[in-house]
Amino acid sequence: MEYKDYYKILGVARDASVDDVKRAYRKLARKYHPDVSAEDDAGDRFREANEAYEVLKDPEKRAAYDQIPPGGARTASPGQRPGFEPPPGWDAGFEFSGGGYTGGDSADFSDFFESLFGRGGVPGGRANQRASGAGASMRGQDHTARILLDIEDSFSGGSRTLNMRMPETDDHGRVVTRERAIKVSIPKGVRAGQQLRLAGQGMPGVGGGPAGDLYLEIGFNPHRHFRVDGQNLILDLPVAPWEAALGATVKTPTPAGPVDLKIPAGSNTGRRLRLKGRGMPGKTAGDLFVVLQVTLPPDANDAASALYQQMADTMSFNPRQNLGV
Repeated sequence: MEYKDYYKILGVARDASVDDVKRAYRKLARKYHPDVSAEDDAGDRFREANEAYEVLKDPEKRAAYDQIPPGGARTASPGQRPGFEPPPGWDAGFEFSGGGYTGGDSADFSDFFESLFGRGGVPGGRANQRASGAGASMRGQDHTARILLDIEDSFSGGSRTLNMRMPETDDHGRVVTRERAIKVSIPKGVRAGQQLRLAGQGMPGVGGGPAGDLYLEIGFNPHRHFRVDGQNLILDLPVAPWEAALGATVKTPTPAGPVDLKIPAGSNTGRRLRLKGRGMPGKTAGDLFVVLQVTLPPDANDAASALYQQMADTMSFNPRQNLGV
């Protein structure tokens, strides 16, 4: 998946006003519309322009898109070509109103677009609630935002002050971000993907109507030790070769504090040991899975090298025998 430079596609500067974006899009749409253009790539260029306009005309999508460095983050998995992946937490703290796509055919939008905004066009978008009729009161829009907590917050709960960012358009038609701090009560045992509703924290109502609500979708920051897998946690635990071979009892971190973990004799790298109930808290607590990583000591001295040589001379062991070599 490749990064898409929506500003380059429309041919506008990154500080272009909404009117500038609209004029550029209309020019490209007239040029590349499949009904009027004879160019071979007209259909692709028209779809690209539609997608770029979908993002840059919307203050919310545009402000979020602008958080990604121009050119995107290049990543690659072993054996794969480099590609784009959204930076972790790229949209955290942004308030989005409901609505989703505002035009065009969503089926024509790229994987890049969907990796940022999902198939609904807005992360967690909710339907707006409106009233009709002149002078009628109208409930304010609901907003959604994704926030990132530390894993420890789920174990302790408590009150947190979060800095939220609301994109809007200024008097010159340029996208700006208004910041506000809100106080949030984090319930103990909160899980990734769970939503917290803050009543009346969305957009103000019109004509005396009530304010909308703010829905916070929970995510977790990367932890230096643990990975979250649903309600479970995963920990990579380094062990010395002799601990793996002979067995040992070692101190092992858990979110609630260190525990003594028994390493069975003859363990290999990748062996998983389960600590029941030591995962994410809740009505039914998750488990902590410890994945053993056999680790050689650094900078072996002459005595250590002699031990390794003795093992090589006395043990008839071929770790590659199943490979047929």
